Amino acid sequence: MSLLHGALTRRKPIQTVPPAGEEKTGEETHGLRRVLSGFDLILLGVGTTIGAGLFSLTGVAAAQNAGPAVILAFAIAAVACGFAGLCYAELAAMIPVAGSAYSYVYATLGELTAWIIGWDLVLEYTVGAATVAVSWSGYLTSVFAGWGLPLDPRWTASPFTTITLPDGTHAHAILNVPAILAVWLITALLVRGISESAKVNAVVVALKLGVVAAVIIFCTPYIDTANYHPFLPPNTGQFGQFGFSGVMRAAGMVFFAYLGFDIVSTTAQETKNPARALPVGILGSLVICTLIYIAFSAVLTGVVSYKTMIDDSSPVATAIDHTHRIWLQNAVKISVLLGYVSVLLGLMLGQVRVFYTMARDGLLPALFGRLNPRSRTPVVSHLIFAVLTCALAGTTPIAVLGSMTSIGTLLAFVLVCVGVAVLQRRDPDRPRPFRVPGGPIIPVLGTLSCLAVMASLDRLTWIRLIVWLALGMIIYRVYGYRRSHLATGKTQP
Repeated sequence: MSLLHGALTRRKPIQTVPPAGEEKTGEETHGLRRVLSGFDLILLGVGTTIGAGLFSLTGVAAAQNAGPAVILAFAIAAVACGFAGLCYAELAAMIPVAGSAYSYVYATLGELTAWIIGWDLVLEYTVGAATVAVSWSGYLTSVFAGWGLPLDPRWTASPFTTITLPDGTHAHAILNVPAILAVWLITALLVRGISESAKVNAVVVALKLGVVAAVIIFCTPYIDTANYHPFLPPNTGQFGQFGFSGVMRAAGMVFFAYLGFDIVSTTAQETKNPARALPVGILGSLVICTLIYIAFSAVLTGVVSYKTMIDDSSPVATAIDHTHRIWLQNAVKISVLLGYVSVLLGLMLGQVRVFYTMARDGLLPALFGRLNPRSRTPVVSHLIFAVLTCALAGTTPIAVLGSMTSIGTLLAFVLVCVGVAVLQRRDPDRPRPFRVPGGPIIPVLGTLSCLAVMASLDRLTWIRLIVWLALGMIIYRVYGYRRSHLATGKTQP
């Protein structure tokens, strides 16, 4: 009982940051560099959010769960995300430190809950990065096939996937090599530094938004309204396979598509004037992406019948093929490939920043909080997570990865909403640069809506989450509980 009591009652004091213009003392010299503006954060959020969730999981969710009603799934996910986004904005402005939901929960719900959410976030970002890498591989394969240079399908898919060989026979794939290559390319960029990564991200986001606009403009004339019927296919008799339960399960799967604003909050210690910039980045990217998702999914399911999207990791490429515009087919596919750079960049940045913060709190070995003297980036952590992400990307199907990421995202959102409600009651007079409207109503609605979407996910996804969290609890009991800086009285290095 003493272990549980100590883990639950230890809470980090809510930290403040230097006023604008003073960031170059201390944190700039010895820690992460404050170089990001509010506009940079919107670009990071949009760049990370618009990716595999839109370009790949739209097709999977439509084919397996919701049909054309995947549009409703995106809308339901957006409502839940809107509640959570408001809560994130309040905490991010009030507690502008790296670590995202982990740091917010540490200051509101205590160390044990913070450990759970930090460990969960690492799963969320790592599996999310693997999902994007698998989708990137699908588009790369489509591009080479369009050039008349088909890649060997045995080396472009998960070993659990059945593929068709050129001679028409079926076989199991061996390894997704392009997905592994994508992970290592992004890792090489990230270890160079956050400033360089932000510049690349800005260019790629502009390109990606151009792709989305091109798909909507050029594919709209090819919409066949027959593809919208039935808009909500009848349930097959099994929960999650079409009908309203299918829409809810699809909402759970595509929730992964709204991961970007969560990653914005991991960059607090690299942001200039974070109390103002973080709410702008979080809410701005969420609004922009929601509008894009609904319009894009409507066009995609209108051009391509959901019945033909089974296990299609590149449905946008399939839709573009219907236009018979060769120049557009190649341009869009290549642009999507480049656009995934920003998604992978954001996810792999987020996973390492969470471990960096946990290590500086003493919950993990100092190795994860060690910065390279030249680039001021946690190079060792980047390399360790690159290996783990490659293992998942090379061996796991995209539908499994998408569901695992979504449940991790939802759990993070639930705890952030609860944290806002707790802090509003415990410390109502604390200055809040941004305040959630409506008092406790929004946090409660955010909690309930995210729990409802979580409940729609399949049993195996829940089992995987429980196993991961159980492993984390063992590590916390053996290492983090005793070495936490709150337990030892040490301060951050």
